[in-house]
Amino acid sequence: MKLQVLALGLTLGILWGGVILLTGLANLIWPGYSVAFLEVVASIYPGFHPGGGVGTVLLGTVYGLADGVIGGVIVAWLYNGLSRKFPGQGSE
Repeated sequence: MKLQVLALGLTLGILWGGVILLTGLANLIWPGYSVAFLEVVASIYPGFHPGGGVGTVLLGTVYGLADGVIGGVIVAWLYNGLSRKFPGQGSE
């Protein structure tokens, strides 16, 4: 089975961006919500700060979308390459 590289990239990008969006918005409504997670995300994405307002949540969402797309493309590309190198492994 071959993975569709762009489809997996977009899927993971939408999921990861959505996680950051929903978690960031929840943190704006309930300030103590998921602070540790958002601080880890802030340590990776420059300009993103937990509780910094809607603008920073949108910035984190864009970072997450781009990061997820890139990660998904890399995973699909590696999977497709390795599945050609090891065909039929584990399918007995």
